[in-house]
Amino acid sequence: MSPERLLQNFNRLIDTPDAVPRLRRFILDLAVRGKLVEQNPEDEPAAELVKRIEAEKKRHFGGSDKKTQSLDKDQIPFAIPHNWQWTQLAQIGVINPRNDAEDSTDASFVPMPLIFAEYGRAHQHEVRSWSEIKKGFTHFAEGDVGLAKITPCFENGKSTVFRNLTGRLGAGTTELHIVRPVLVLPDYILLYLKTLFFIETGIPKMTGTAGQKRVPKDYFSFSPFPLPPLAEQYRIVAKVDELMKLCDELEAAQTKRERRRDRLVAATLHGLNNGDSESATSERFPFEESARFYFNHLPRLTTRPEHIQQLRQTILNLAVRGMLVPQEPTDGSADELLGHIEAEKKRLVAEGKFRGDTQVCELRGESQPLKLPPTWVWVRFGSIVISRDGERIPVSKEERNRRAKVYDYYGASGVIDKIDGFLFDKPLLLIGEDGANLINRASPIAFIARGKYWVNNHAHVLDGIYEGFLKFLELYINAIDLKPYVTGTAQPKMNQAKMNSIPIALPPEAEQHRIVVKVDELMTLCDELEDRISATTTIHRQFLEATLHEAINTPGELKQEAY
Repeated sequence: MSPERLLQNFNRLIDTPDAVPRLRRFILDLAVRGKLVEQNPEDEPAAELVKRIEAEKKRHFGGSDKKTQSLDKDQIPFAIPHNWQWTQLAQIGVINPRNDAEDSTDASFVPMPLIFAEYGRAHQHEVRSWSEIKKGFTHFAEGDVGLAKITPCFENGKSTVFRNLTGRLGAGTTELHIVRPVLVLPDYILLYLKTLFFIETGIPKMTGTAGQKRVPKDYFSFSPFPLPPLAEQYRIVAKVDELMKLCDELEAAQTKRERRRDRLVAATLHGLNNGDSESATSERFPFEESARFYFNHLPRLTTRPEHIQQLRQTILNLAVRGMLVPQEPTDGSADELLGHIEAEKKRLVAEGKFRGDTQVCELRGESQPLKLPPTWVWVRFGSIVISRDGERIPVSKEERNRRAKVYDYYGASGVIDKIDGFLFDKPLLLIGEDGANLINRASPIAFIARGKYWVNNHAHVLDGIYEGFLKFLELYINAIDLKPYVTGTAQPKMNQAKMNSIPIALPPEAEQHRIVVKVDELMTLCDELEDRISATTTIHRQFLEATLHEAINTPGELKQEAY
């Protein structure tokens, strides 16, 4: 596919992740390869321009400020048009020009526009970092082009570059590389410094520690620089500006489309989550209609991982409110289940296997969060579980490193290590007791541990009358907001008393089983959707990369009238 055909048909690829940033990089790549605009045989060749540059530097600067380095054939990264020439910034400009002020002169700092170039897109900022400039430091004249040499200004596909528009700034050379162009368009140098080729080639050459790496001056000064004729430089810069505006429009349209889809997803899920409430929203989006619409259009509505996460949370929310599966008359009441739980606790106390419940206040009517199906009941968490926190034993990392790695060692968010012994040998519910995960929910708070395993004192250990009951409590805890039960900010913690006070909407045993089965079924569907999104994303990205590669390597020039 030729470059012009790609740009004409780019709307087909717009849904590819990072499509517009990739298009920006592609445009810059075409620009510095001589494929963005047509070559004019009447233009002065770049070789003649270089001669004029050398004469001008000799006349104004007494010759080159630094000798250039010869370029070997293996240093030439790609082919350029015959009237272009490979040069170096040190050849076509003055590197880090010095001012002529006296040593005792202080120069007040004046802010200037700075262009932060990410994937080729320019964002205007102002530099406000330096306060005093003395002789021997770089002085910026109007038209100077600079590159911030330190990380993170030069990594991850972006560079921090600027062109001085005012001529009123000075800065220390320890922070920036500067070139003062001679008979070369500063904006063309600017777009070259934004290219992924310049950035990716420069990253391996960076020096210094991992936390503070720098772009070497020699790389900035002597890396290959593709120089077009001066007239073509103007055409290239104008075309890049035009196409970057097109990218802005494409990006705005893409953002608008994504926001519209996000609003539709949010409204539909809100209808699912609030279908039983007497609100204007539920009247517009009744539960049955929202559910039917969402699942009929699931592939179109779930296009990003965050959509799947929202769907997962909605499934859990519906499950713990009695809206995911139908109630059956033969299920009986949750009161019967409470009787079984009480009897089991008394048996364990009599056998000396359970010390009895800690005091948990009764959940009165005014404390009940919402109306439940008639067969459900509200209870406190601590009244329906059996705590085994007293059996936990923390083991330091140093001690664990001296022991064999055999059994899972659990912490607040799951398995964090292995150890040569175990404390538990049956399925139990673990709930994170402390850590940032209680707030940010990066991973499930509650999870079932199985087999033989060890638990430290950062996870609550809870038993129940059967494993299916623990599975229901697992999804319940993961469904609700735990912030009201968490104390501390620097180190969030949900102690046993707070956890025991959590209101639980308890369904009959048979319905619990149906809920757990349905949640597992729907979570499997979510897994499949995530896999589909990941696979589609990979295919689209590979297709886009292949298309861009083909366009870049297609012989010929990109005609201006193709746009």
